[in-house]
Amino acid sequence: MVDDPAVDDADLQRLFSEHAQPLFSFLAYRTGDRALAEDLLGDTFERVVRSHSRFNARKGSETTWVYTIALNCLRDHIRRTAAEGRAVGRAGAPDDAGQDEAFTQVHDRDEMLRALARLDGAEREILSLRFGADLRLQDIAKVTGLPSSTVQGRLYSGLRKLRETLEPQRAAPDPAPRSRG
Repeated sequence: MVDDPAVDDADLQRLFSEHAQPLFSFLAYRTGDRALAEDLLGDTFERVVRSHSRFNARKGSETTWVYTIALNCLRDHIRRTAAEGRAVGRAGAPDDAGQDEAFTQVHDRDEMLRALARLDGAEREILSLRFGADLRLQDIAKVTGLPSSTVQGRLYSGLRKLRETLEPQRAAPDPAPRSRG
């Protein structure tokens, strides 16, 4: 039972059944960590329940509203993680998480994560919303508050950079000209 009278159980169930799987896909795609994606999904729906009374359909669709909340949860997590990393760095504690991750990731996934890390944060965010959440460009524009042309530019720029990183032999010129003789 939900404590907020503005959200009944049926409405919450509907919201969850409509949005949970695509949101989880987006979060898993964006983080590369299924357990973290599950935690962020839970945080997202906790915020959805707490802020449901403030939802205004005139400002945007329910999907846009839910993804905006999920994106804010993800950004909060990234800020928290960065702050924790700085604190650990100042304390001089060793960071073993990188070693554990290297043993558990398959080669292709690791390569993709490295390629995504080379993109700037805005490009990663747009790619995650497009391919992780399967949102259309106009929905991404609403979620991020950016013009559609900016979203489209960042999407294509990010895809081009990924292609260049993942397929360097196609992007690079022939390293040594052949001599005729």
